[in-house]
Amino acid sequence: MKRNPLIPFAIIGVIGIILMLTMGGYGVNKMHQASQNKEKAAMDPQAIFKQNCSSCHGQNLEGNVGPKLSNIGGKYSEKEIAEIVKNGKSGGMPAGVIKGEEAKIVVKWLSEKK
Repeated sequence: MKRNPLIPFAIIGVIGIILMLTMGGYGVNKMHQASQNKEKAAMDPQAIFKQNCSSCHGQNLEGNVGPKLSNIGGKYSEKEIAEIVKNGKSGGMPAGVIKGEEAKIVVKWLSEKK
């Protein structure tokens, strides 16, 4: 009986297609997990602070170029902190370093530092 020489190529092609679909699904899943982790980090006040504010105020709110913020909630109300974050403050604090929802999250977190 004579064998068809195309059968091994067809089998390899089917295996290749299965592997591509499997690896594609795996990649999509990993991409989804990465976006979820990014969203979680975006809602973490410490992560937002470290990314945007720590170069002036220090990694642990200890102050650096800018003032210490470890007890800022005892000095200013949440509303006052929000105004400073939004509009800046004379002496070096620029306006709008963080905005929108991220600003609200950080302001709330800072107002609790007493």
